Amino acid sequence: MSEDRMFTYGGQALIEGVLMRGQRAMAMALRAPNGKIIVRREPLDRLYHSSLRHIPFLRGILLLWDALVLGTRALIFSANLQAGETEKIEGPALYGTLALSLAFGLGLFFLLPTLFVAWIGQATGQMWLQALLEGGIRLGLVIGYLWLIGLQGDVRRLFAYHGAEHKTINAYEAGAELTPESVARFPLEHPRCGTSFLLTLIVLSVFAFPFLDAWPLGWRLLGRILMIPLLAGIAVEYIRWAANHLDRPWVRWLIRPNLALQRLVTREPDASMLEVAIAAFFEMRQAERVLSV
Repeated sequence: MSEDRMFTYGGQALIEGVLMRGQRAMAMALRAPNGKIIVRREPLDRLYHSSLRHIPFLRGILLLWDALVLGTRALIFSANLQAGETEKIEGPALYGTLALSLAFGLGLFFLLPTLFVAWIGQATGQMWLQALLEGGIRLGLVIGYLWLIGLQGDVRRLFAYHGAEHKTINAYEAGAELTPESVARFPLEHPRCGTSFLLTLIVLSVFAFPFLDAWPLGWRLLGRILMIPLLAGIAVEYIRWAANHLDRPWVRWLIRPNLALQRLVTREPDASMLEVAIAAFFEMRQAERVLSV
């Protein structure tokens, strides 16, 4: 896979649209209430052009944070469009929303399993058995949460747009024609999806967190929070490495659990959703060409 194609992927599903992120620009395509496709493009922050993006592990943390910011801004813009509002949330309000979301995710998926294992006591006395129990609870919470929210109508549509985004990228990387009919034939899963990152992060935590279990509970919880950025950087590097070595059968076997988990966060899109994803992709590519001149 060429570097251009490697870094072209960076899409996210919105409420009624798709965000595509390239090396220099991002573009959103949204389905407005009147049925028209609205396209918006923006140059990316200087972070994407700095020397930091070439430093392994550190680049993963920085780009992951920026992706969260972009995704939150895009979701707010999409929600306002659907509601017919023009309010723009930036600055403290944007980062406050992001902080609350991160706090919820950390509390539910990382701290709650630790508290539960501590509550039931260290009956086995085996550090790794406790780690597996905590990791199993964490994975169960993630799967249960994704399955539960996927039952909601609006979220099912969001997951369908997520599927449209994946299909579009898969079609592009295969060199296929980017039309709804052509793109529809491609798979829902993509090796660089954020869901793959989440599962990889959970697996890494099973091996890393036991080294903190000799500490008192309060320090254990703090240590887990402080370790997450490091594990996130490792997870991003692993996802990048795996995506660049898909020609090896054992790598394709290795990422099967990641691809399977994506079934929870994708749905088969209809033709109108594929049109939106393709529009976002072409707008991003056009912005990339303009900014590279």
